[in-house]
Amino acid sequence: MALFSVIFILLLHVVLLISLTNEALGVSHSYHLSQEVLAQQEADRVHGLPGQPPVKFNQYAGYITVNETHGRALFYWFFESTDKPKEKPLLLWLNGGPGCSSIGYGEAEELGPFFPQNSSQPKLKLNPYSWNKAVNLLFLESPVGVGFSYTNTSNDISELGDTVTARDSYTFIIKWLSRFPQFRSQEFYIAGESYAGHYVPQLSELIFDNNHNPAKEDYINFKGFMIGNAQMDDETDQKGMIDYAWDHGVISDGLYHDIKTKCNFSLANQTKDCSNELNKYFKVYNVIDMYSLYTPLCLSNSSTSNRREAPVIEGVSPHSFSKFDGWHKKPAGYDPCASDYTYVYLNMPEVQKALHANVTNIPYPWTHCSNNISFWSDAPQSMLPVIRKLIAGGIRIWIYSGDTDGRIPVTATRYTLRKLGLSIVQDWTTWYTSQQVGGWTVVYDGLTYVTIRGAGHQVPTFAPKQALQLLQHFLANKTLPPQPIQ
Repeated sequence: MALFSVIFILLLHVVLLISLTNEALGVSHSYHLSQEVLAQQEADRVHGLPGQPPVKFNQYAGYITVNETHGRALFYWFFESTDKPKEKPLLLWLNGGPGCSSIGYGEAEELGPFFPQNSSQPKLKLNPYSWNKAVNLLFLESPVGVGFSYTNTSNDISELGDTVTARDSYTFIIKWLSRFPQFRSQEFYIAGESYAGHYVPQLSELIFDNNHNPAKEDYINFKGFMIGNAQMDDETDQKGMIDYAWDHGVISDGLYHDIKTKCNFSLANQTKDCSNELNKYFKVYNVIDMYSLYTPLCLSNSSTSNRREAPVIEGVSPHSFSKFDGWHKKPAGYDPCASDYTYVYLNMPEVQKALHANVTNIPYPWTHCSNNISFWSDAPQSMLPVIRKLIAGGIRIWIYSGDTDGRIPVTATRYTLRKLGLSIVQDWTTWYTSQQVGGWTVVYDGLTYVTIRGAGHQVPTFAPKQALQLLQHFLANKTLPPQPIQ
């Protein structure tokens, strides 16, 4: 009898320990995790980063293998919400490129909790407008070859394209939710910018198509997506770039006339005469920032931001513009040298160790945009058929534009949305942040469009308060305030 009492007491201690561990991980009292899952989560837990200010939320980072045979593994960095993570949605953020890092841009310079600083020692600044104030925030470096994500099969890099990227990202989400099942029932959203105008709709379509049975184990509680300055349609994106440049005093009347006369952006390949004029157009962006017309360039002598050329990737959409070096510039942030600080910080061995990153000793430094990706095997010229399908399926869709971006400008996105042919429920309406105009909005039948006044390509970098406000209204599916907020 005494032995039975001892065993009973020991079992009570084990149950209590598991319950306390689940509570520390933000798990519902009614949802207990297996010891295997707890061990996996604990292995990915980030206990603190070099130079990090103290925080009360949990963070995790590590790898999810998306193809065992090829050894393809995607790197993620996850932040629980600052408040009530068990009640908040889960949001996946994707940057574009293709080939650019969601951690380097999204987390470290746009909407994540931590921004690297210019310092001789590792130093992070807490972002007061981090999106994990509203959601559980998940950043993914995708596809393989980007940032810390890798493959053990070198041929995988030459076969990259939209389809492979979407499938691997879908596999990542399924496996990530198996590692963090306490978030499985919470609402799931996707957001991103730039070439994520391809990534986000395609991943959304995969989830939508595989979500037939809500009772099945791999069901994702997917509700909607939001994309900023999104590359969605080759013809309108390219036409809009040229019109925006002329209208904002970037190119001359003569050059504008010659491009409009000699180029046909409904075609994938342009004539030599058109290419000559486009070379003159892109030359303008050697001296100003295409991604933010009115902010300064980084003038530091040691700056990598001065050399913002990303690798030229053949085959990527839009097929006409992608042949030009000027199309492949990297964006610069509001602090035009911010990317320099990120580059230095993420290449520090102690930082990589704290993040459980670079575990295979990748033979190249971490970079914002991958130097290894030089070919993109498939890139549809338009995402509009996918967007129409998802609108019909009841998926919440918001598109937004920073209106000082010259890369995928507000003009291009307005042309693209017009091409969708949706009826307008509420036309061009002012919205406010506090007592200032934040931008304008159009509510279509099945889609909401928002402009953010004075923001460049990376909207949360240039307008962080407005971007967080935009996210909160998107999640609530509420129109932005049409009157000043007292």
